Amino acid sequence: MERLSITPRDHWEDKVASAGLVYYSPAGEGMDRPYWDESACYRFTEAEIDMLEAAGNTLQRMCLDAAQHIIDRKRYAELDIPAAAIPIIEWAWENEPPAIYGRFDIAYNGDGPPKLLEYNADTPTSLLEAAVIQWAWLEEQHPNCDQFNSIHEKLIAKWQDVAPYLSKPIYFAGLDNAEDQLTLAYLRDTAEQGGLSTQQILMEEIGWNADRQAFVDPDEQQIFSIFKLYPWEMMLTEEFGGAALEIYKDMRWVEPIWKMLLSNKGLLPILWELYPHHPLLLEACFEGRTGNSELRDYVRKPLHSREGANITLVRDGVTVATTGGPYTGPAIVQALAPEAAYPDSLHPGATRHPVLGLWIIDQECCGMGIRESTRPITDNLSSFVPHYFD
Repeated sequence: MERLSITPRDHWEDKVASAGLVYYSPAGEGMDRPYWDESACYRFTEAEIDMLEAAGNTLQRMCLDAAQHIIDRKRYAELDIPAAAIPIIEWAWENEPPAIYGRFDIAYNGDGPPKLLEYNADTPTSLLEAAVIQWAWLEEQHPNCDQFNSIHEKLIAKWQDVAPYLSKPIYFAGLDNAEDQLTLAYLRDTAEQGGLSTQQILMEEIGWNADRQAFVDPDEQQIFSIFKLYPWEMMLTEEFGGAALEIYKDMRWVEPIWKMLLSNKGLLPILWELYPHHPLLLEACFEGRTGNSELRDYVRKPLHSREGANITLVRDGVTVATTGGPYTGPAIVQALAPEAAYPDSLHPGATRHPVLGLWIIDQECCGMGIRESTRPITDNLSSFVPHYFD
């Protein structure tokens, strides 16, 4: 694994925008460089890519086993899962409704095994960047090399596979922000290439018709199938979250509600319990449990935190970094991963911290995207940089 400083393509802004990435350089958000940053890239060996692919597949199997363990042992309270959701989670787990994708966030520096940081199993983003934008960059910049990336083809194949289970059209719903709408538009495009009819909608446009006991679109058409880029744990706190549980079995929800078990940071200590000292894991425990005092270098993460919010980083027992945010409540403690830090030759004195995102489509690891930060905590302003291997 090697970080290379490179010259961006001429007119790269037009090229990525024409491919759909319209927020390649967010304005007014304190960015010291573009979100899509092709002034650098990462080069891997083929052996490293094989190892990362195998790691992603192994972690997926481990996480599914952990979900079964949570269900079998009724460990929902530790994950702060609402009691009303438990019967529906168990029903969905047993009936195996369609599940499309997820993304493991991995720490790796080229030395030793990669380490799982967390699993974005319900609403992962940066999908278009990983699947399409960096592939176009590769074809232009390194046409004789390869990239760990069959995400686009696997998504289309998966939509084709689940099409018989989904009523038409399938609604694609999310919040009214650029990142979510971009991800939804891309997923919708792959679904249509897979033969599905689709319709895009904002979460706030979804209505509840009490007389029909149904969710409806602005035209009062009943919604039977929906992909929602909105976390289940947040949706269940909404005014009509209870209604979603009541009629769950009458609709087709993507991602399914059992993803609440995997997108929760509480998954990390349970994985450590089930697979102690596994080379792909970092020691983790629920905050307040016996064993916390043994960790001197760790991060504290609320169970439902996202995009690097409300994280506390501790070295040798001393807090060295914190982030703000809205997430409170129960948390986990996770050992620090071996540091991945690379000097940035274009910015003397600057250090870049990469996190690898291993994409899971249809239960298989099939691609990778890399986010870089100027500090050890990755957040929503971290840049995306392309990669290749030879």
